[in-house]
Amino acid sequence: MSNIARPKKVKSQSRNRRISLGVTYTILVILSIIWLIPLVWIVLSAFRCEYQADGTFIGKVTSNFFPKQYGFKNFADLFNATYYGVPNAFPKWVLNTFIIAVIDCVISTFLVLSVAYCMSKLKFKLRKAFMNISMIIGLFPGFMSMIAIYFLLKSIGLTGNADHPEYSMIGLVLAYSAGAGLGFQIAKGFFDVIPNALVESAKLDGCTNFKIFRRIILPLAKPIIIYQALMSFTGPWMDFIFAKVIIGASNARYWTVSVGLYQMLFGSQYSDPNFFTQFAAGCVIVAIPIVTLFMFLQKYYVEGVTAGAVKG
Repeated sequence: MSNIARPKKVKSQSRNRRISLGVTYTILVILSIIWLIPLVWIVLSAFRCEYQADGTFIGKVTSNFFPKQYGFKNFADLFNATYYGVPNAFPKWVLNTFIIAVIDCVISTFLVLSVAYCMSKLKFKLRKAFMNISMIIGLFPGFMSMIAIYFLLKSIGLTGNADHPEYSMIGLVLAYSAGAGLGFQIAKGFFDVIPNALVESAKLDGCTNFKIFRRIILPLAKPIIIYQALMSFTGPWMDFIFAKVIIGASNARYWTVSVGLYQMLFGSQYSDPNFFTQFAAGCVIVAIPIVTLFMFLQKYYVEGVTAGAVKG
């Protein structure tokens, strides 16, 4: 009797598994479509080039989801337009953001890797306590410290409301990179995989910790370096909260691209109906560097994440 009932049980379990997978995939497909619709709409709006019968350009939101005409006029207008009294403002915003992101990428990557090496390969008093404290601090979102950081930077003249608004870019770099070392956990997990025998043998040969870090650890840590560099670059590139608070809204010349795009939609100059399609074109341009970096460096990014998660 048991031999007869077993195939039915196996068949029932197989059917239930297929039903469960079918429901799961259906939900995931529906959620993916809901998530993709706004992105597709933004991209389509960026290339929307429709004209009225009298030849007037229509760049505002229309009732049709798919544009009747496609073109690059929104991109051309975006790069050539004057916003808030700044000629060719959008290229300047992109350049400001790129400079801040690159400088922060270099500083933050060095700080994170240095702290990770110390936590992984050096033994010192209160090491465990420091790791626990950093883990607890990491549970809180960074913008909770925004007000304190703003007043600290304002007291030394590194905000957009100071006498030299260009110094706000320095303040923004400090805000992004000063506490970067606390995010060492993934890099530490990667360094834990590297055998301690390499470090010990180098010390026997008379190498200092900095030499070991520079000549032995870093050449073996290419995946985690690329991972950390990507994270350090994308943070400032996409950030809005800190940039809006520190740079402010009174000096359009020194805005980052996220602040500039926000002001295009909600600022005092929002009267041109074509601003939305230009805003969409700006969103597409901002996304291009991030997508390109992840496409070409995806292999190293995945290696850095997985290797850093092996041992904590």
